[in-house]
Amino acid sequence: MPLKIRRRAGRRAALLAVGAMTAGLLLTAPQQATAGAPNLLTNPGFETAGAPGADMPSCWAKSGWGDNDFSFATVADAHGGTKAMKVSLTRRVDGDRKALVTENATCAPTVVPGRQYDLSAWYKSNTPDVSVTVFRHDTVAGWQYWADLQNPPVSAGWARTEVRTPAVPPGTDKITWGLSVYGVGTLTTDDYALEEVGAAGPQPGCTGTPQECAKGKWEVIGAKNPVRSMHAVVLRNSKVLLIAGSGNDIAQFNAGTFTSAVYDPANGSFKTIPTPVDMFCSGHVQLSDGRVLVMSGNKGYPTADGKIGYQGLKDSYVFDPATEKYTKTNDMNGGHWYPSATVLGNGDVISFGGLKEDSTGNVTAEKFSAAQGRWLPMNEVNQTWSYWGLYPSMILMQDGRLFYSGSHTFGNGTPGSGASIYDYGANTVTDVPGLRKKDERDESASVLLPPAQDQRVLTIGGGNNESNPAAHRLTDLIDLKAASPAYTAGPDLPQGLVDAGAGKRPQTGAEGKMYVSAVLLPDGKVLETGGGLHDRADPVYEASFFDPVSGTYQAGLPADPIPRTYHSAGFLLPDGRVMTVGDNPGNGTYDHNVSIYTPPYLFKGARPQLTSVIDTQWVYGDTQRITVDRPIAKAELIRPAAVTHSSDPNQRFVDLPMTVVNGTTIDLNVTSNPNLAPPGWYMLFGVDANGVPSLAKWVHLGGPSALSAETPSAHVHEFADAPQAAPKPNPAPRDSVPVAPGVAGCDRHYGSVNVCVPTRFPAEVQETTKARCDWLSAHKYPPALKVNGSDPLLLDPDRDGFACRSRS
Repeated sequence: MPLKIRRRAGRRAALLAVGAMTAGLLLTAPQQATAGAPNLLTNPGFETAGAPGADMPSCWAKSGWGDNDFSFATVADAHGGTKAMKVSLTRRVDGDRKALVTENATCAPTVVPGRQYDLSAWYKSNTPDVSVTVFRHDTVAGWQYWADLQNPPVSAGWARTEVRTPAVPPGTDKITWGLSVYGVGTLTTDDYALEEVGAAGPQPGCTGTPQECAKGKWEVIGAKNPVRSMHAVVLRNSKVLLIAGSGNDIAQFNAGTFTSAVYDPANGSFKTIPTPVDMFCSGHVQLSDGRVLVMSGNKGYPTADGKIGYQGLKDSYVFDPATEKYTKTNDMNGGHWYPSATVLGNGDVISFGGLKEDSTGNVTAEKFSAAQGRWLPMNEVNQTWSYWGLYPSMILMQDGRLFYSGSHTFGNGTPGSGASIYDYGANTVTDVPGLRKKDERDESASVLLPPAQDQRVLTIGGGNNESNPAAHRLTDLIDLKAASPAYTAGPDLPQGLVDAGAGKRPQTGAEGKMYVSAVLLPDGKVLETGGGLHDRADPVYEASFFDPVSGTYQAGLPADPIPRTYHSAGFLLPDGRVMTVGDNPGNGTYDHNVSIYTPPYLFKGARPQLTSVIDTQWVYGDTQRITVDRPIAKAELIRPAAVTHSSDPNQRFVDLPMTVVNGTTIDLNVTSNPNLAPPGWYMLFGVDANGVPSLAKWVHLGGPSALSAETPSAHVHEFADAPQAAPKPNPAPRDSVPVAPGVAGCDRHYGSVNVCVPTRFPAEVQETTKARCDWLSAHKYPPALKVNGSDPLLLDPDRDGFACRSRS
């Protein structure tokens, strides 16, 4: 029977007892063959004393932060030689303490960008709150936190911990590291080593055309999406749930015809699923057990004269991938058409924004209790009484707070800077500066960049469906680990071809796109694809890779041949390809074609194989053993997509630092922080040195720490305090905020409700009947749109009750 690596399956008390009993046995069993290179550390065993008067050994320094009581001592209880380092915490509110290799040119080892390094040390501890912590020296920015790589288990006797770094980022010349203690207890360490891993293998050959090997390939599959899907969820069985509801088709709504479909990539088939209510423009998120929570949706369409807008449902359902059926939960406290949905570190779900049953803006937060399986009463949920808008992008941070990135759907951003941090426990909202064109982030995309441990968010493009300017090219980046996070300007979005109704032409000037799909890939890059220049019109044919390591775009990828604007979605499949569906322009049509993108990494030869995953039920702080058919350079968990309207705030890529036992046996070190990887099912990928990923294996991450009501003692770096700007005072309790019936940017005086004549035409369209009617014709609107009441856009000069009937 294969050796099963230790798991943190019990609570902290149980871990302490297990650690005392198993020291020197299972915990020390996986001894990695070293890389064979020399130890790059000076004074690795604390044997050389520091300069006269120093209270630390040579090349070692006291380090740490936070509110805690601690002590450092050089002791004779050594693993090797005569000295070891003992660090104790006797009281801890937050922060950590650690002995760290001194951050200077003499002591900190020199490293080579792109290379990996094996770190090892001998230790004893009586606390599970220990982490291998690494800092790097950027040649421009100086010393900064890099990563927590491993959580060594409790051990009463000497045990050895070893872990491999990710590839050293560009601009890094030195690294330093140590073992952090971030819980009450004692840690003793000795005999550290840092060794360079051997160079990567030869470059692979190309198995496709030169174009495919450099930039990948799109194809449109033969089968059509049978439903007008607005939402896409990748299920734990590798199938895809596509939710339409009424599909933005009022005829379907009036007939009570609500649809979903399940797509099976294994055989290319679609299965239509009975759908109980109109889930058009609902919210959705994956629960920790793999079921999909679907909240709200559409209670009613706007009236033809536009006096009443969309109305939100209170209804909530869970979809079970095993039975492929919806089951009703209790209702939410109010309607939320276009709600946010963010899973928290304990498995609960929090939701903000959207429209109520009466078309007003909903100002109440809703919380779904994972333990109770129900939406909580309003009085059990902290409230800011703030209107967060429609589909506000709320991203869970490493310390449990929520980052509102500024991305949303329809209209302007929230008052203030456009981005903010919400602390649910303290119930405070703090503005975050730096987001450019905050009121033109309608249908922008925001992603937590790989790896999630870096806590960096990229926000891409956007526009405004009310003023309807040309979408812009701006991208902005923020480091949420900074003491006072602020957006900084990123590189401009690459440009492509735009079809503004007269055929494709190159984009010019500042033209960018909205309705962008941003997909995290297993090689660590972000694919951005699809989008349009104006609200529900003028598709842009362009795709690129964003590289979080270099902070640059690789432009010029082949474009999806199908337009993907409003109500489109792009998402990662477990085989490493990307699937895109949908397009619902203002003329009310819907494109049922499905596209598949094969990235260039799948044209680089044979893929590494995960030949075994010893255990698929993972617990926070685990070490999990896998075997592979050949060496890999990294492994990660990617949370499966649950995307709509360019928004998937739960999308994340979690690095799994490796302890390499040999070329085919690897121990993966799982984060102990549920806020970095909320509980649930994840796709596990192994990636070789050339960026070629394996097929994904499904693993479940969870455990008592995620399900506890207590805040986990997560190790958080360089982000102890709130941003320096003062939190906003919460407004007084209120029921709702007024929202214009035209929130969707459509003038309801024309045509049926699912046809969206823009309230404002693009700036290049002259304000004349002919110019506007010509634009509508070029964009394939129905040839005679019924006028409902008045004619504010002057599209019916002959007063026959139909817009543009007499146009040539």
